[in-house]
Formats: sequence, C-alpha cells, structure tokens
Amino acid sequence: MMKASEIRELTAEELAAKLGDLKKDLFNLRLQLATNQLDNTNKITEVKRDIARVNTVIREKQLAEKA
Repeated sequence: MMKASEIRELTAEELAAKLGDLKKDLFNLRLQLATNQLDNTNKITEVKRDIARVNTVIREKQLAEKA
C-alpha cells in the first residue's frame, strides 16, 4: 500500500507508469480470484485504493497546472 505523500513526489510520467502497473496487478488478482488461486482477497481492495490514490494525485496535478 502506498501513501499519498509518496505518490505526490512522483512525476507525471512515473504516475502514468505506476497506474498501468496497478491496473495490470488488479487484472491478475481478479484472474487469480476467478480461478480460486488467490489466498488473500484483501489484496484486491488495497490495489483498488492505490489506483484511486494515483488517479487523485494525477487530477490534483492537472488542476494545479491550470491554476
């Protein structure tokens, strides 16, 4: 799980890469869940929240550029 302060230190390119990685992780976790190979189902929730944090920081940076 990432902290928002850690995410805010990343550049726009790093944020986009991180978002892509998190989405791939979520896909793989959902695939494992569907095939009954996932032991810790809480991991899906953690990854979803990390995706939301990254999206929030991306939006904050977009609004800061416009202001």
